[in-house]
Amino acid sequence: MEIVQELIPLAKELIAQKPKGKLVKMYVLGSVLAFFGIVLSLMETVCSPLTAASRLREEEACVASLQAALEKQALRKKGKQQEVKHSVRGLSNRQHAS
Repeated sequence: MEIVQELIPLAKELIAQKPKGKLVKMYVLGSVLAFFGIVLSLMETVCSPLTAASRLREEEACVASLQAALEKQALRKKGKQQEVKHSVRGLSNRQHAS
């Protein structure tokens, strides 16, 4: 609110001095850009918790899929090891039986 109260006398002073048109355009452009910057930063502040929550959900989904893949790979390795044990056992039984 203080900024607006400071801008009003500044605008009156600029008008009283009758500045060139280019200078007024630069002040107006700067003011508009500053206003858009404030609006965008406020929107980012309001929306950032929402985007953080969605990122967290995505990360949790990725971690869960990786854990599932690792478990499947571990089960495959365990199954292959058991197959190797059974095949070696079968060969050893045949040698003794003959």
